[in-house]
Amino acid sequence: MTSNSFDVEKIRKDFPVFSRELPDGRPLVYLDSGNSSQKPNQVIETMREHLALHYSNVGRAMHVLGAESTDAFEGARDKVAGFIGAPSRDEVIFTKNASEALNLLAYSFGNPANTDPRFTIGPGDEIVISEMEHHSNIVPWQLLAQRTGATLKWFGVTDEGRLDYDPDVISERTKIVSIAHQSNVLGTVNPVAAVAARAHEVGALIALDASQSVPHHPVDVSALGADFVAFTGHKMVGPSGIGVLWGRAGLLEAMPPFLGGGEMIEAVWMDRSTYAPIPHKFEAGTPPIVEAIGLGAAVDYLAEIGLDAIEAHERTLTAYALEALREVPGLRVIGPETLEQRGGTVSFTLEGIHPHDVGQILDDRFGVAVRVGHHCARPLHLRFGIPATTRASFYLYTTTGEIDALVRGLHHVQKVFA
Repeated sequence: MTSNSFDVEKIRKDFPVFSRELPDGRPLVYLDSGNSSQKPNQVIETMREHLALHYSNVGRAMHVLGAESTDAFEGARDKVAGFIGAPSRDEVIFTKNASEALNLLAYSFGNPANTDPRFTIGPGDEIVISEMEHHSNIVPWQLLAQRTGATLKWFGVTDEGRLDYDPDVISERTKIVSIAHQSNVLGTVNPVAAVAARAHEVGALIALDASQSVPHHPVDVSALGADFVAFTGHKMVGPSGIGVLWGRAGLLEAMPPFLGGGEMIEAVWMDRSTYAPIPHKFEAGTPPIVEAIGLGAAVDYLAEIGLDAIEAHERTLTAYALEALREVPGLRVIGPETLEQRGGTVSFTLEGIHPHDVGQILDDRFGVAVRVGHHCARPLHLRFGIPATTRASFYLYTTTGEIDALVRGLHHVQKVFA
């Protein structure tokens, strides 16, 4: 489907949640896809059918159901690999979410079981992140610094909500750089190619939290220049409980297992074990089988519509929203106010009104679902001197009419607090 033929009303019919009414007959206006996306029938029915007719454990059972389940599970890995341009399916590691993927990666640094010099880290070495990161891309690196004595450094954020990129922050002592591909608060798309080039220039590795980019834009991991990319299924019309860590094969092969148990082993003796090749080395125990299959269905759904078309639709929505929100007096957008290098997430404050009050009235009176709080990015809010923001985030099923409903609701909020 091309951007010229993008039919948002047809797409909305795939999502059963949009057929329901809220209490008092209010329609649902869902502007919280940056938090978690809604699910189309194609994903729901794929998961239901597998649970009903094909379910078995994977990689173990020598019977029809076991073969069907294994084929569907590994087929989902193939779909994800193709979707992100991975050179090899074996580079796709299934995790329970992006947080686990980033923790898996951080666990490999400074681990005595990993003697590869690329992962050796200690006092005097550096870890670089940014001030705009989700907590999932801050806390694992804080823990690594505490565990190893390494120094945690970060890029700042400009007043306009852009990455304050100073290449000198990455030094000869830097071992890993981990930043968001797209901010979950600001919508900012970061200059990852330049950051990756600088990291590799000094011999460092680079990871991307792509949870907010993979669902919305074409992403080719081979072209990004990154060594690792983490993202999650529930933000890309897939189920929760399934995420992905992509990594370059040579790096994944050097990393020790994150968890021990069944399926991740090659052979076990009472005093030692050897481990399965990637990707299974990192997938201990019974995996999220049906969730992975649901993610595969989500990939099929997004690929059929086309990420180029989705990106173009969201770009139109973002331009419309930024213009419409200018009509609201006392509203301050936190983040870029132009379309340059930004996605469909708009966070803002209303003068004199706490975001929690904004969100509650929008929901109670207008059925408008937005996110309020610090969005698991408290350091970013501290940088802007605000306790919280209201965030509206768009996706392939969002309409301009829903943005109009948001603006009407904000005017009403202001009247309530006048």
